[in-house]
Amino acid sequence: MNFNEITNKDQWEQKMSSQTQAQFLQSWEWGEFQKRLGRKFWRLEIEGEFVLVIKVPLPLGWNYLYIPRTRVELTKSKLEVLKELAGQEKSLFIRVEPVSQELTSLGFNKTKLVQPTKTLMLDLSLREDELLAQMHQKTRYNIRLAEKKGVKLVVSKSEGFPKFYDLLMDTYRRKDKGLHSRNYYQKLYLDHITKIYFAEFDGKILCANMMIYYGDTMTYLHGGSSSEDKNIMAPHLLQWEQIKLAKAQGYKYYDFWGIDEIKWPGVTRFKKGFGGFEVDYSGAWELAVNKFWYSIYRIIKRFK
Repeated sequence: MNFNEITNKDQWEQKMSSQTQAQFLQSWEWGEFQKRLGRKFWRLEIEGEFVLVIKVPLPLGWNYLYIPRTRVELTKSKLEVLKELAGQEKSLFIRVEPVSQELTSLGFNKTKLVQPTKTLMLDLSLREDELLAQMHQKTRYNIRLAEKKGVKLVVSKSEGFPKFYDLLMDTYRRKDKGLHSRNYYQKLYLDHITKIYFAEFDGKILCANMMIYYGDTMTYLHGGSSSEDKNIMAPHLLQWEQIKLAKAQGYKYYDFWGIDEIKWPGVTRFKKGFGGFEVDYSGAWELAVNKFWYSIYRIIKRFK
């Protein structure tokens, strides 16, 4: 095949982490996370471009190749390499989530998202007073309220994971949303680019966030909160403390990781209260490799 597999971590990270608004989904450690999940993956160099390709299992022994959020601009020649790999792995289709490329001309069709198609970011080159000034008035008020009440940020040790997961489950249950397995989050927490932060009040943990550090960006990936003491506004202060921490550590961007006013109105309203700027991605795209079995797969999926 017309590609090289990159086995040198420094070589990979030098290229990937130096990008503006670096994408942790293409990081070396995201590949290691896939390994812990038991998935096969490749760190490929195709025509001088680096791309992480993940083999995702499907029911009935099927699978597809998945390229999460990537800045690589696909061409016909690059796609031929991916199709050859897909043929070797007997994959039904290839799914790609480009940062900005539209893939219709290469035969792809838009499909259901894996990652959010829009996010909200803060520019951490701004001073703290400037960051506060761009927030909604109510958000600033809630931050100051939590400060006055004595809410504190606590960095989690490994023994803090069960509390984080309990808060996550409690939150998702209240919102009637599905979440990954405990094993998924546990393995993600073992990743060297994740940390968990808690907001503590009067000896109680009220909320927790899992953050990812990568390149020039700190990303708010998962969060959960208690149904108790809602009037303390701990989630607001926890975000603000994380923002200040990211700024102090030299990160250029703070990524709230996903907004959607229709699918997640409450969460989106909360995030937008912090100001910042929106970033739109081009969504998820699929290309059938085995057209017959792909059509069968789509029919089965439709009736689920």
